[in-house]
Amino acid sequence: MRKLILLAALCCPLAAVAAAVIEVDSHHFTRLPVQGNVLQLERVTVADSGTLLIPVGVSEVHIGELYLGHDAQIAIAPSNERLLLDIGTGQIAAGAQISAPGAPGTARQAALPGRTLVIRMQAVNTAPWLLDARGGRGAAGYAGLDGADGKAGGCAWGQASAGHDGQNGTDGHPGAPGGQIRLEVPSDFPVEHLQTRLEGGAGGAPGAAGNAGSGGASKGCWIYSTRAGLDGRPGLPGQPGAAGRAGRLDVVRF
Repeated sequence: MRKLILLAALCCPLAAVAAAVIEVDSHHFTRLPVQGNVLQLERVTVADSGTLLIPVGVSEVHIGELYLGHDAQIAIAPSNERLLLDIGTGQIAAGAQISAPGAPGTARQAALPGRTLVIRMQAVNTAPWLLDARGGRGAAGYAGLDGADGKAGGCAWGQASAGHDGQNGTDGHPGAPGGQIRLEVPSDFPVEHLQTRLEGGAGGAPGAAGNAGSGGASKGCWIYSTRAGLDGRPGLPGQPGAAGRAGRLDVVRF
């Protein structure tokens, strides 16, 4: 019998069979321990101005009791994957927030959108609180390279070369969309207490224009010198990236 119980425990994900109590002190930051992609938490308490981070790789979080203090937050790491946050009972104090914005873009990776969330609340009392799922800002464009200077001519012979043109800056990258949120709440839930930030991310800044190269000019000549080369032309700056589209909130009452 003991062998069968041990075998069942090994075959089932720990997150699916274990309940946990998470407490975050005031003004402290705690990362939720990851034991699988589905987490079952008996009670979560985040004191005033504390932060609980839900990391990447978690797809479902089931919380029996949730207590968020003043200005406390549940921060959800950026990802393209959907997350279900299922809350039984609890209390959300004024200024608390669930924050799931996208990540800003980089030279190697596009900006990430605000998270796609399904938030289900069974019996949660709320003061005014914030749901933030803004899109990530686009990466800036590359600056154009400066043009090379021309070569100098001789004092009495030879010809100076013109400076090279500066390169154009590239356009900024687009911002990412705001998050797609589905809020499932009872018919008497005070949706008017909820404030949302679902804007798309700002577009990236344009790349700066490259400077023109100077024409070559003779130096150190006493009496005669060859004519200086023409300066190159400066490049053109890029265009700002487009802003991401706004996200969406759907409220479903049961």
